[in-house]
Amino acid sequence: MAEPKFDKTFEPAHGEAVPVASDILRVTAPNAGPMTFHGTNSYIVGRDTLAVIDPGPADESHWRTLIAAIDGRPVSHIFVTHTHKDHSPLAARLKAETGAIMVAEGPHRPARPLYTGEINPLKESSDMDFVPDIASGHGDVISGDGWAIETLHTPGHTANHAAFALMGDGLVFSGDHVMAWATSIIAPPDGAMSDFMASLDMLVARDDRVYLPGHGGPVQKPRQFVRALKTHRIMRERAVLGRIEKGDRLIADMVKAIYRDTDPRLHGAAALSVLAHLEDLVGRGEVMTDGPAAINGEYRPA
Repeated sequence: MAEPKFDKTFEPAHGEAVPVASDILRVTAPNAGPMTFHGTNSYIVGRDTLAVIDPGPADESHWRTLIAAIDGRPVSHIFVTHTHKDHSPLAARLKAETGAIMVAEGPHRPARPLYTGEINPLKESSDMDFVPDIASGHGDVISGDGWAIETLHTPGHTANHAAFALMGDGLVFSGDHVMAWATSIIAPPDGAMSDFMASLDMLVARDDRVYLPGHGGPVQKPRQFVRALKTHRIMRERAVLGRIEKGDRLIADMVKAIYRDTDPRLHGAAALSVLAHLEDLVGRGEVMTDGPAAINGEYRPA
């Protein structure tokens, strides 16, 4: 199986609501960056009474565009894929404006307890204030006016990440778990590689038609893409093992070699991704380190 062909062709149309499927509008926030691509996608589902998926960051221009696209129609539900600050902060404001019910897997939490003295590098990027009205379990279905949405738990990028499947349509709002433009960042302790891979396996077992992700354009042929994404992660894992076998002991040295063609602005995120692989490898007994896997740890072959 080949690696995924990432597609960076995307027109965000900031300030506009873009129809992307029947009764689905996309509004892309103007928060472009190395981690967010052209910005965070919010989705409006329905014709008369609406659902909003990932209202987005606390950005006033995005709020105005979102409200204009809602166009006075009632909003019954707000779905949040996960609680990074580019996805969930506007949920509370939208609830106050519309009376909608907020739905998510749960509040923000790390994938594992922090070690003594460990600092979560994504703490400032996490929306610790968000608490859903409904903590939706895997497979739960919430129905609205002309639509029904199934919750798919997809931990990995965050512990509380969920995707949302539009029932009867083969369409999944995949959040940051699977995106067409790049692979998701897995950054311990916020996320976990073992969870991410298990979530990919769950998605491969489905037969969906298309994914609408949290950043960038749609993922076509998603089952094929997810299989390739899993291959990409396995190859990355082998690259980490290869660097250790060649004598690299520090994550910084592994990143310089493995990500030598990557934008240096992303090397910090790449180091966290390597740490996620190492956590998994140490847990499986394939790599050794003294104490728990840590960003400044030293690693050696098992």
